[in-house]
Amino acid sequence: MPRIVKRLLIAALVVFALAFGATSWAFLESRAAPIVRRAGLALADWPAGQAPVAVALLSDLHAGNASTDAARLRRVVAQVDALHPDLILIAGDFLPGHHPLSAARIRTLLAPLGGLHAPLGVVAVLGNHDYLAGEATARPALLALGETVLVNQAVRRGPLAIGGIDDPVTGHADVGAVTAALAPLGGARVMVAHSPEIVGVLASDGAPLLTGHTHCGQIRLPLLAPQGPHRFYHRYNCGLVRDAYRTVVVGAGIGTSILPLRLGAPPDVWLLTLGPGSAAPLSRRSEPRPR
Repeated sequence: MPRIVKRLLIAALVVFALAFGATSWAFLESRAAPIVRRAGLALADWPAGQAPVAVALLSDLHAGNASTDAARLRRVVAQVDALHPDLILIAGDFLPGHHPLSAARIRTLLAPLGGLHAPLGVVAVLGNHDYLAGEATARPALLALGETVLVNQAVRRGPLAIGGIDDPVTGHADVGAVTAALAPLGGARVMVAHSPEIVGVLASDGAPLLTGHTHCGQIRLPLLAPQGPHRFYHRYNCGLVRDAYRTVVVGAGIGTSILPLRLGAPPDVWLLTLGPGSAAPLSRRSEPRPR
């Protein structure tokens, strides 16, 4: 075999080995236990005398794809329950794919979420994949599991008034309806939506916005900025962003979309301590994942 051919063959094998190793790592990362990220948010409209509330934020479960099978979803549910949150919020994309699923399949995929427990309950909004896969079944299936699903509605949970904005990506958001629903509730306002792109049309009232959708890029390569479909994507791609009028929290989510891979953007769950505006917010930190 000529020397040049041998060198090319060796180079090709090295490239293949590196690509295989990176892909395997990314697949395992997509199925890993979520990182728990903690932060404190001080709300100026906090009701007097009410204790702070621990809120777990989940998003982008994509139950049923290669990253989030039933066994992994049950592990995530157990991990969230072990945090003992007062309230659980889920910011949409329960379902996988871009095509309709049967009603029976949707109910099976969502069943492990019946294990979520919190004193103030589980409150959710839907995402674009839920509309693509079958929101007409997903919503009643979640209700049957004891979850509250907000469709441009609001609900009071303890000291919090939660405004649930329906999916902005598929054009179902109605911020005016949510604002009207919040008005008679009192309490400290918190907004939940699937995508952070809705931030551009929210009132400047200081209410934090809790979202997902971006997967924090899902696959983040060195020196390459994450790309997205809207002009807010770069600023609100991932994590906790403090603006002049509000704090926006963008979770990386649990599952994956298109490819069952994560690289440089591990799955996460946020545990947020919400309390009075006079209280000093907790510092942002993450904690090790269970193995």
